[in-house]
Amino acid sequence: MKCPRCQQENPPQAKFCPECATPLAPGCVNCGHQLPPAAKFCPECAHPVDGSAAATQRFGSPDSYTPKHLAERILTSKAALQGERKQVTVLFADVKGSMELLADRDPEEARKILDPLLERMMEAVHRYEGTVNQVMGDGIMALFGAPLAHEDHAVRACYAALRMQDLVKRYAEEARRAHGVNVQIRVGLNSGEVVVRAIGSDLHVDYTAVGQTTHLAARMEQVASPGSILLTPATLELVEGYVAVEPLGPVPVKGLADAVEVYEVTGAGPARTRLQAAARRGLTRFVGRDAELEQLRRAQQLAGTGHGQVAAIVGEAGVGKSRLVYEFTHSHRLHGWLVLEAASVSYGKATSYWPVIDLLKGYFKIQDRDDLREIREKVTGKREQVQEHLTSATTMYREMDMRFWLEQAEAAMKEGAP
Repeated sequence: MKCPRCQQENPPQAKFCPECATPLAPGCVNCGHQLPPAAKFCPECAHPVDGSAAATQRFGSPDSYTPKHLAERILTSKAALQGERKQVTVLFADVKGSMELLADRDPEEARKILDPLLERMMEAVHRYEGTVNQVMGDGIMALFGAPLAHEDHAVRACYAALRMQDLVKRYAEEARRAHGVNVQIRVGLNSGEVVVRAIGSDLHVDYTAVGQTTHLAARMEQVASPGSILLTPATLELVEGYVAVEPLGPVPVKGLADAVEVYEVTGAGPARTRLQAAARRGLTRFVGRDAELEQLRRAQQLAGTGHGQVAAIVGEAGVGKSRLVYEFTHSHRLHGWLVLEAASVSYGKATSYWPVIDLLKGYFKIQDRDDLREIREKVTGKREQVQEHLTSATTMYREMDMRFWLEQAEAAMKEGAP
């Protein structure tokens, strides 16, 4: 019997995984009797296991909850992926204290509480093109980087975890009013290598973890406090600058001789691109590209005199296009200029007009942590400021326009005079 969390092989009679202590067989919500893996009814009291057949069909296999566009991409490329060694980030998330939360409730009522939670967790994963490989009653396991390969898999996983917590917090208010319960989830992340052995027609990924990849991710989730996101140094190394973290110190992990440094994700960081992340760590000296910089400066001078300019920078990947723009926009020559930046990020395909949205957020100085009230105040304040400038400019234009026509009228009168 394989553990659903750490993939450890266990003897058939085992009730808990000796590697990560995960229950290997669920307990009946009515009598607590251990259930066979495929049971639909409790063999002790005949109570329904899932509360409804619809719930079993809904989360029974990945093809039942994976968005169609992601499913098509996975099935199209699965032949090339099988047997491949992939760098991935593994995410585990579950509802803290779900057994106590649902102990005295009817199974159908329990599903009304749990299903929306699972839906929100999966929505966050799919938004960043991750794959929910398993749904484990009150939680999920997701992979980023396999079977869909992404070089920024760790960043996507962290952003998915942040969105997951945000969606669940919003749902918690609704659940508190409707069911009188307080729901919270905990999330754990770790990055490492896996070997993709097979991808089933139901989209389930059969893989072999290299080292402690999956085990550490499961362990991070288990030690996380409700409402938090924990990650390992392996993941932090890939997302430094992209997310804000707080070190929590070393945590002992079963199976490892040394304790593991643990970090809590507290929010999104200021970096959105690799250059921005590298700039926070410190860039090497910029040399050369004098001719290119001079072309940009000439365009700037023309724009400053009222002649609008557009500059396109084209080149092979890695030649330094982003660094050139960075050096130009951070030059003393742009002191006093309003500089707005926007970028197309790989995970932005799920959001229409992402660069435009990013541009507007920069103009209005909207931060990721701002609530709706703060966003509204910033937008309103900036709009009033713009209106003042437009009114002033319009008044000036009208005065200049009036003086021009008066001068023209006077000249025409003089020319027509005898």
